Amino acid sequence: MPVLLVALVASIGAAVTIGPADISIRTVWTVVADRLGLLDSDLPVLREHIVWRLRLPRVLGAALVGAGLAAVGAVMQTVTRNPLADPYLLGVSSGASLGAVAVLVVGLGNGVAALTGGALAGALAAFVVVIAVAGRRGALEPTRVVLAGVAVAQLCAAATSFVIIWVADPHATQSITFWLSGSLARVDWTALAWASPVLAAVLALVAAHARRLNAFAFGEDAAAALGVPVGRVRWLLLVATALLTAVLVAISGAIGFVGLILPHAVRFLTGADHRRLLPAVVPAGAIFVVWVDTAARTLFEPRELPVGVLTALLGVPAFVVLLHRRRARD
Repeated sequence: MPVLLVALVASIGAAVTIGPADISIRTVWTVVADRLGLLDSDLPVLREHIVWRLRLPRVLGAALVGAGLAAVGAVMQTVTRNPLADPYLLGVSSGASLGAVAVLVVGLGNGVAALTGGALAGALAAFVVVIAVAGRRGALEPTRVVLAGVAVAQLCAAATSFVIIWVADPHATQSITFWLSGSLARVDWTALAWASPVLAAVLALVAAHARRLNAFAFGEDAAAALGVPVGRVRWLLLVATALLTAVLVAISGAIGFVGLILPHAVRFLTGADHRRLLPAVVPAGAIFVVWVDTAARTLFEPRELPVGVLTALLGVPAFVVLLHRRRARD
């Protein structure tokens, strides 16, 4: 944990210095100290603007999204007992996409706030539909939840495609396609201000249920025999992680493979005990997305790649390796 936390802080500081403008690490810490009221700096306004308004919010947003997606993936894989589960399993991403399309294409609002609000509303609406379809007498069965999530995701994806084709606005189509592939370009301090408390609350809730998640790994009957209220805990964790996923998708779009690959990779280091896995997977996910986003915005300057494209390029080979290792172990 100390190594991961130090690596995370160092990664954030280093990532802010990387870009077209030459910014030193000393400049970064000077700007941060000045904004926190720890000292008075005489840095040029342009450099301060680059650090504080452009790069630092984006890098912190990448860390927040990576930490949240990795944690949600670890919880989803345990609660559903599905090693292929990821944060987007319950149709949240497709619902957010439909909400964003409604804002960008149909013209229900303008600006980042409207886009974020539309995506968040769409994600939560999709999750409510999944629960309504999968729920039976107040119980949630993992298989029914997964199937309902797949069905709702396909429905939202079809509706999204229909709206884009029907409106036929090239500018809107390009914007929504870039957003669907994952982008942190719109993250600002306002987005961080309302997303950070949600992340902190959900991570605290998940950490408090680490022992119960360990019991889930042995099956529902074993968990119930150990005194775990299976139905209530599953409801609580699914709702909390879906809410966090909706918030993350609203500010960054759909960034795939982070919630699928990172939990498996960290398990090789920590084992399956969630008391060790969860504290390690959060900074690991944050570090991963920070550097992937840095590569996405700098490798092909002045063009910027969607973050989801790079995570897929890295995630698919890693996923194949994990499958081969699991096959060899079995």
